[in-house]
Amino acid sequence: MNNPLLSIDDLPPFDQILPEHVAPAIDQLLVNANAALEAVTAPGFAPSWRAIAGVLDVATEKLGIAWGAVSHLNSVADTPQLRAAFNEALPKVTEFFTRLGADERLYAKYKAIDPSTLDTEQRQAHKNNLRNFRLGGAELQGADKERFAAIQERQAELSQKFSENALDATDAFAYYAQLSELGGVPDDVKQAALNGARTEGKDGYKLTLKMPCYLPIMQFASSSALRERLYRAFVTRASDQADADTHKFDNSSIISEMLALRLEEARLLGFTNFGELSLAPKMAESPRHVIDFLRDLAAKARPFAEQDLADLREFAVQHLNLPDPQAWDWPYVSEKLKEARYAFSEQEVKQYLTAPKVLAGVFKIVETLFDVSIIKDSAAVWHPGAEFYRIERGGHLVGQFYLDLCARSGKRGGAWMDDVRSRWLRPDNSKLQTPVVHLVCNFAEGVGGQPSLLTHDDAITLFHEFGHGLHHLLSTVNERDVSGINGVEWDAVELPSQFMENFCWEWDVLKHMTSHVDTGAPLPRELFDKMLAAKNFQSGMQTLRQIEFSLFDMLLHTAHDPALDLMPLLLQVRDEVAVLAPPAWSRTPHTFSHIFAGGYAAGYYSYKWAEVLSADAYAAFEETAGKDGLPNVETGRKYRQTILEAGGSRPAMESFKAFRGRAPTLDALLRHQGMTGK
Repeated sequence: MNNPLLSIDDLPPFDQILPEHVAPAIDQLLVNANAALEAVTAPGFAPSWRAIAGVLDVATEKLGIAWGAVSHLNSVADTPQLRAAFNEALPKVTEFFTRLGADERLYAKYKAIDPSTLDTEQRQAHKNNLRNFRLGGAELQGADKERFAAIQERQAELSQKFSENALDATDAFAYYAQLSELGGVPDDVKQAALNGARTEGKDGYKLTLKMPCYLPIMQFASSSALRERLYRAFVTRASDQADADTHKFDNSSIISEMLALRLEEARLLGFTNFGELSLAPKMAESPRHVIDFLRDLAAKARPFAEQDLADLREFAVQHLNLPDPQAWDWPYVSEKLKEARYAFSEQEVKQYLTAPKVLAGVFKIVETLFDVSIIKDSAAVWHPGAEFYRIERGGHLVGQFYLDLCARSGKRGGAWMDDVRSRWLRPDNSKLQTPVVHLVCNFAEGVGGQPSLLTHDDAITLFHEFGHGLHHLLSTVNERDVSGINGVEWDAVELPSQFMENFCWEWDVLKHMTSHVDTGAPLPRELFDKMLAAKNFQSGMQTLRQIEFSLFDMLLHTAHDPALDLMPLLLQVRDEVAVLAPPAWSRTPHTFSHIFAGGYAAGYYSYKWAEVLSADAYAAFEETAGKDGLPNVETGRKYRQTILEAGGSRPAMESFKAFRGRAPTLDALLRHQGMTGK
């Protein structure tokens, strides 16, 4: 009765959940969910959408919210005890949801529902459900069905282990540098490193592979030897090329097994390869469609990438005495070239981007554009640095979100949004449930009593995750399965997030979210103009890098034999696409969490695909901007109503056309990234 995971009526009590609560709560919720499944699949239970939802969906949501809370804590507050509890429960939860999605009796109930009895939102959800049953193995029989279920359970275990290895390999590295090695390193990074060593009672400066430390070292450290030390450790994490004492984190065998299981799963369902299976619920028509899209974009970007590289090589020779730069030198050369060409440094900009001020800037543009108010709220959180907010319109609650911005030990890297619950006109009590999400980043902590300082890229990341959050929070759809991000095609789900990034390049938006950490002065317009001039610095190379990842991912899941080493395929893709290849011992796939632990398998192309959609959508704001440079509120309202509020209640292409009045084109993306005219 005292288990907090069994009494979540509103928000998860994160401050009360302990590892020992996980097993009994999940076991009880699984008993309840199984009982609900048996009830709705009984012969006498009417095949009614609302009746099924009132029993089964209510029970599975309770399980989903509790398991979501445990999963979230496992990502942001990892401990050995919590990890053990999570891993013990994972197979049980996976088994249930796999069995639920393949239950022939439930599939039959949904097929018996008359679509004419459903409203528009329910019809879309019903259509999605029937497709998901087929993809979930509901039409398999006997041994095939059993094998399909076993594959799902094993894949969940492997995905979790992949993620753990990547986190543990990252956390395992530390180098205690001497001050003499840290020439060029920004003061705030040095202070954080000094604090890290002192906390452990050690001498020197603790350098780690966490992004707030690793990236500035690669960009600013004048010691090539120091850059090489960190680079080698970073690109060999969780691989056979890592130091002997971290070989236990090698993801090589996990990757091979996952690829084999995905291929087997696809063939059980009647697909030639996993790429075809992955695309079945997405916008893209086929793997060939995706590959052609990527290669077409690569051809357009290549001349610009080649020029980017030529500029780097020339600068390295003439100004840095580096006739043959190595992989660990390129970020340093790039930063120096950018400083020389545009007369500013990322470190200079960073002094104006304090986390509280940037956050206020995000809130301002969201409130102005989407006619809402964002208000500090209270809720139990998992760490003192996490905060909670509510979004209102006209005094009415629209949704709520948790915000966890800074990196720390036990928190996995990267940035993400995930949902706590969805908007839903509940079938059990006819009350409207409002949505709640987590927004998570990994920025550097403030040092010396100062607030956290963000790079401009950090600010873009914050806007990106806010875009995901808004997609879920501003939905006006009442059917849970298609409200917010639910039911949105995976290759369209990045549209709202990448759309929001554009505002970080608008002076009239950016100036409101800057304040120098020491003087309080706003960002000078002159400095912004330099940033804007540098906006598309190396856009050709950056585009090819994303295409390299995307093409490798799709070919890995369509043309690769899982029994073979994947590195030759990666080298082949690099030969085709890249203008700058890393060393042969680099093992980026071994921490490529997006495709091995993050749901983007045969779907990483979605970032470039959705970038086309988002650039074209943002062009509508450029076309209607006022004389003051601020976004047009009417355009914001139209975007909110056609894209954000519609959620997954209709195909993404329909929503895009409702906003733009036509299909998307590549033109806006190429223009935004400065890749025109060659």
